[in-house]
Amino acid sequence: PVSYVVNFATGSATELSPESMPVLTVMKAELSKRPAPEVTVIGHTDRVGKLEGNDALSKKRAEAVRDILAGAGIKAASMDVAGRGEREPLVATADEVAEARNRRVEISIR
Repeated sequence: PVSYVVNFATGSATELSPESMPVLTVMKAELSKRPAPEVTVIGHTDRVGKLEGNDALSKKRAEAVRDILAGAGIKAASMDVAGRGEREPLVATADEVAEARNRRVEISIR
């Protein structure tokens, strides 16, 4: 398995940060090498906002990445998509603290 992380712009549900664009290129190249990839896409948020809203936002982010991958030719049926909200932060923070590294989607390719 290979793992990738893409981050999102502050205040955006679906706009990737500029630093994440090269990751997409590398990820697409990896996917092109695999005849039948299994892809897991998991969205996350920072701790700003309500739990329910962050759950929905994290899933929306994961779906945005799934749509990007589907546009690159990966079959949606081979992708599992989930949102974890603010439950699994990369960087621990207090509630209502914005942390860009927590606004991410993790992609695992097998």
